[in-house]
Amino acid sequence: MSTLERARCSVRAHPWALDAGVAAGVLGCMVAGSFVTPRGTDGASWGARTPAALSLLLMLLAAGALVFRRRAAMPVLAVTGTLAVVECVTGDPRAPVTMAAVVALYTVASTTDRTTTLRVGLLTMTVLTAAAMLGGPLPWYAQENLGVLAWTGIGATAGDAVRSRRAVVQAIRERAERAERTREEEARRRVAEERLRIARDLHDVVAHHIALVNVQAGVAAHVMDKRPDQAKEALAHVREASRSALDELRATVGLLRQSGDPEAPTEPAPGLSRLEDLAGTFRSAGLPVEVARAGPDADLPAAVELAAYRIVQEALTNVQKHAGTGARAEVSVVRVGPDIEVTVVDDGPGGPSAPGTGGGHGLLGMRERVTALGGTLTTGPRYGGGFRVHAILPVKTRTETPTA
Repeated sequence: MSTLERARCSVRAHPWALDAGVAAGVLGCMVAGSFVTPRGTDGASWGARTPAALSLLLMLLAAGALVFRRRAAMPVLAVTGTLAVVECVTGDPRAPVTMAAVVALYTVASTTDRTTTLRVGLLTMTVLTAAAMLGGPLPWYAQENLGVLAWTGIGATAGDAVRSRRAVVQAIRERAERAERTREEEARRRVAEERLRIARDLHDVVAHHIALVNVQAGVAAHVMDKRPDQAKEALAHVREASRSALDELRATVGLLRQSGDPEAPTEPAPGLSRLEDLAGTFRSAGLPVEVARAGPDADLPAAVELAAYRIVQEALTNVQKHAGTGARAEVSVVRVGPDIEVTVVDDGPGGPSAPGTGGGHGLLGMRERVTALGGTLTTGPRYGGGFRVHAILPVKTRTETPTA
C-alpha cells in the first residue's frame, strides 16, 4: 500500500482529526490575513495593523464551528455566516472571518444536491455581500466587498464540482458491482440449466432402457422353464437394451468432457430419423407401436429433432410402464406450418400409477423441453380410456436468429 493510500485510510478512520486540522488551518489563515494591509499597486505590508479583540474572537468562534462542518453542515454554515455578518457590520472589514463561511458553504455544496446548493449559495452570497456593502465602513464598490461576492461563489461552485465527481465515481463503482453480480448470476443460471439438461437426458435414457430391460427380464423369468427358446430371445433383447443404454449414457456423459478431448463422442444426437428404431425396441418388448409421419423434416433444427425424439421416447416408456397389458400405442409426427406436432396416444386402461397421477420426472422433463423451445405441451387421459401426449414445437426456436 502506497503512502497516499495509507494517508487516505487514516483520514477515513479519524474524521475528527481531519476536521480539526482544517479548522486550525483556516484559523491560521484568518489570523495571518488580519495583519495584512493592502497598499494599492505597491503590494501589501505585514504588521501594519493589528486586529481588534472582537475580530479575534469572531475568528476563533468561526474556526471552532468548522470542526463540526461534516456532521452538521447547515448549522455550521448558519453560525459562520452570522459571525461573518457581525464582522462586516461591527469589525474591521478586512478581517477575513468570511473565509470560514466560504469553507462551510463548500461543505454544504459537496454534501447536498445541486438545487439546495444553488439556493443556499445564492442566499449566503446575497446576505454576506449586502452586509459588507451596506453595513461596512468602506464604499460599496470596494474591492473587499467584491471579494466577498467572488469567494462565496467559488466555494459553492467548488463544492458542487466535488459532489458531482463523487456521484460519478460512485455510479461507476455501482455499475461495476452490478455487472459483476449479473455475471455471477448468469454463470449460476447457466450451470443450473446445464445440470437440469443433463439430468433430463439421463432420466430419458435410463427410464426408457430400464423399462425395456424390466419387461424382457420378466418375460424371460416367466417362460424360462416351459419355453427356453422364447426366454433366450427375451434375454437377447435385455442384452441389446442394456448395450443401447450404455452407449447413450456414454454419449451423454461425454458431453461433460472438455472441448477438444479426443475421447469425446462424435455421433449425432438422436432425431426423428431414428423413430422406427425406437419403436422397434418397444415392439420387441411386446408393445405394439404404430408410427405415422407427414411433412418434410430435413430442415429441422437439431434441438427440435432431439426434443421430439425424447418426447416420443418418454411417452412410450410411460405407456410401457403404466398402460397395462394389451395396450397399443400410436405415434404421429406432423409438420403443420411453422410447427411440428408430436402426438403419442395409447388405449390402455391405466391404473393408480398412471403418468398423470405419479410424482415422477417424465412429464416434467417433457414440459421443460417443450418450454425451452417456446412450444406447448398437453397431456391427459383420453375419453374412453388411454392417455394422450400432444406437443407443438416451433421449427424456429427462440435461440435462433432470423436470416435475411
